[in-house]
Amino acid sequence: CDFFEIRDRRSPAMRVPRGHRFEPPWPGEQLPRGASDLLSPTWAQADPAVSTARMSRRRAPVAKQTPYITPEGEKRLRDEFERLWHEERPRVTREVTEAAAQGDRSENAEYIYGKKRLREIDARVEFLDKRLDELTVVRDVPADDGTIFFGAWVRLEDEDGEERVYRIVGPDEFDVEQGRISVDSPLGRALMRKQEGDAVVVRRPRGDATYEILGVRYRRFESD
Repeated sequence: CDFFEIRDRRSPAMRVPRGHRFEPPWPGEQLPRGASDLLSPTWAQADPAVSTARMSRRRAPVAKQTPYITPEGEKRLRDEFERLWHEERPRVTREVTEAAAQGDRSENAEYIYGKKRLREIDARVEFLDKRLDELTVVRDVPADDGTIFFGAWVRLEDEDGEERVYRIVGPDEFDVEQGRISVDSPLGRALMRKQEGDAVVVRRPRGDATYEILGVRYRRFESD
């Protein structure tokens, strides 16, 4: 057989040529812009919020990631997998084939870039396939608001009186600019199991930060 299927649960058409080699990610990728030492995990990780043009340059995290994800986060990862495998990879493959037909490949910028992009796509597809198998989707939420667990929306007030709302999510779906912080981040860890009215202190290199918990919900706050 010249092909094998990645996973039946994705699509029976997702077949990879037997012997196809997925290449490892490239080093040096940074966490999403706007992430801070309070809000981001303390190790590099693959993040679906990062654009696919940057997606595969990050090496696998050294620390073990929390294996939980929200239903919305899982959908984003599955949608990304589908788009990369069924849309972007076939398109880039066609572009590489066309560029190769032009002649000398060693000086063909389109060919060189296309091959690099294919390696990036393959690395991300392999990561997503493995990671989706490892993740547990948290669909049940507490019946009552007030205590912070995974998936909660939390309204905080800092020492300057500024209010912020964050949702506690898995490390594969955090996006600080969208108000989603990782449960593995310093702030995320400090907030877990706390209640409305509690104050939390988060230790960070440039000094401790104190927050008061103004509200906890398992749905968006009406004003947000």
